[in-house]
Amino acid sequence: MGGRRLEPESAGFDPNTPNVARMYDYYLGGKDHFPADREAAEKILALVPEARVAARANRAFLGRAVRHLAQSGIRQFLDIGTGLPSQGAVHEVADSVLGTSRVIYVDIDPVVMVHARAMLDGRDKVAVQGDVRKPQQILDHPEVRRVIDFREPVAVLLLAVMHFVQDSENPREIIATLREAMAPGSYLVLSHAASDSRPDAVEGGTEVYKKSTSQVAPRDRAGIEALFEGFELLEPGLVWLPQWRPDDGDTIDFLDDPTASLGLCGVGRKN
Repeated sequence: MGGRRLEPESAGFDPNTPNVARMYDYYLGGKDHFPADREAAEKILALVPEARVAARANRAFLGRAVRHLAQSGIRQFLDIGTGLPSQGAVHEVADSVLGTSRVIYVDIDPVVMVHARAMLDGRDKVAVQGDVRKPQQILDHPEVRRVIDFREPVAVLLLAVMHFVQDSENPREIIATLREAMAPGSYLVLSHAASDSRPDAVEGGTEVYKKSTSQVAPRDRAGIEALFEGFELLEPGLVWLPQWRPDDGDTIDFLDDPTASLGLCGVGRKN
């Protein structure tokens, strides 16, 4: 599964090092990538040909989850590790249901910030720089506090980002910090590369990402489910990407072989 942007704060813009956000953009058919990104992405596709469609399946899950939560009355969205903007962004989906929503996009990459800010109104839709590995700094950011009222339910989105957080970086503690700030009735939306989807390709793919801006750490089902600690998973639970509430109006890939989507996903509610 493609990744979204996550790298050490000290790193700057480097078109010669494969970038996980630009690789993901390449999988999705975007235009914001460089030769190094395309070369690395093609290495992944040689190992895992379904990676391109898996990235699309991840975006489709995002759209279905946001649409469902908006229909359930959630008006605030905190999208961490947003990556380069693409069609069907969170605010577009939410606004199509609600008319207006409040959305914060968080990413560590200054290039992502330039693209994101160009498409946002700067009032209820804002992009801020932040690192998922420092969740308290995100929560304390003045713009986050201005737009998001944490006394009211909020949806925190972690799409294809936690598999770039190593076990040594305490992913469960990261999510616990976010959970503690969320009001009852809030939701966690998460997708994650699964090590038990294509074990034959995991090792090779991991090696490719070692040369990019972020190393990938796929987890098994138990490891991904543990990230939902403190949340009650909505039906149908933790499932492969195309299995989460497929909509007849959407194009759903991998219905014949959901494991080929490479990622597990779920939506959890804080009671």
